[in-house]
Amino acid sequence: MIENKLIDLIHVTKRYGNNTIIDDLNLYIRENEFLTLLGPSGCGKTTTLRIIGGFESPDEGQVIFGGKDITKLPPNERQLNTVFQKYALFTHMTIAENIAFGLKIKKKSKQYINDKIKYALKLVNLDGYENRMPDSLSGGQQQRIAIARAIVNEPKVLLLDEPLGALDLKLRQDMQYELIRLKNELGITFVYVTHDQEEALTMSDTIMVMTQGYIQQIGTPEDIYNEPKNAFVADFIGESNIISGTMIEDKLVNILGCNFPCVDVGFGKNKPVDVVIRPEDIDLVKPEEGLMQGRVTSLIFKGVHYEMEVMANGYEFLVHSTDLSPVGSEVGIKVDPFDIQIMNKPESEDEEAVMPLE
Repeated sequence: MIENKLIDLIHVTKRYGNNTIIDDLNLYIRENEFLTLLGPSGCGKTTTLRIIGGFESPDEGQVIFGGKDITKLPPNERQLNTVFQKYALFTHMTIAENIAFGLKIKKKSKQYINDKIKYALKLVNLDGYENRMPDSLSGGQQQRIAIARAIVNEPKVLLLDEPLGALDLKLRQDMQYELIRLKNELGITFVYVTHDQEEALTMSDTIMVMTQGYIQQIGTPEDIYNEPKNAFVADFIGESNIISGTMIEDKLVNILGCNFPCVDVGFGKNKPVDVVIRPEDIDLVKPEEGLMQGRVTSLIFKGVHYEMEVMANGYEFLVHSTDLSPVGSEVGIKVDPFDIQIMNKPESEDEEAVMPLE
């Protein structure tokens, strides 16, 4: 039995006409977990969130919440609240009236509501904003009010559907840290939808990567980034060099005609594989010190590092380094064995696109 399991989606399938959006999805979410549903547009992540929230009904499968089947329960009878990308604040109401809206429907006392408004505003660092109108606030402040309105209802789960998508980069980064702080202070479960890989890596305890209605991988941010299960995950989470190779034997892979030591075993001998190497894991050294030689063809200064392209054995490697190698210079390529990730090649294009989690 999974410890502290709060939500369980069991064999959930959702179709619109002949189009299957989610196909036999199984997922559990722990209490006090920050789970991010990550994937490209149309992968099924928002539909999954809406099924958890009760805004959509699955065609097949169950939604279990705290051990009870809530598949057919309407949203207002579930112990959760949703924060959308469009803040959906009532423009004719003050901030206090916006936050109090759900509590008034529940017929809470005036004193209780006032205490909750003050508590919520303090929590989102907007003390004293009770009498302001929504249109006098910045986008980041409006989003905080939307979150405050959700948390005063004391949900067990907060569902967030791309809530930072409309904010500029600096505000988005600030709000990421605010959400982490809120989650830790409130001790509630966050289920977060985004297509932004950096957001997912920054905030999550667990990331679920989806495409075309299938789960590709579930794991910690470190697992997803460092140990991608397939080429889709490797390519979607951060930048990668994904190269066709041949597994010569355990712990030795041939990449573009050169043998590289690695740590992977169990792929067999002389088997075609996909090799993933992150740009920051490539060391550019003197040509004679490298396992492969190449020439720098492009150079961009990114602030934190230099981004270079290196043509070697017919493949253009993407390299991130704090050390500069000028365009035109001859370099050697070295990679630590632990930084070479080996994956089985998909047997077909369909498998490459949608590889269900084993």
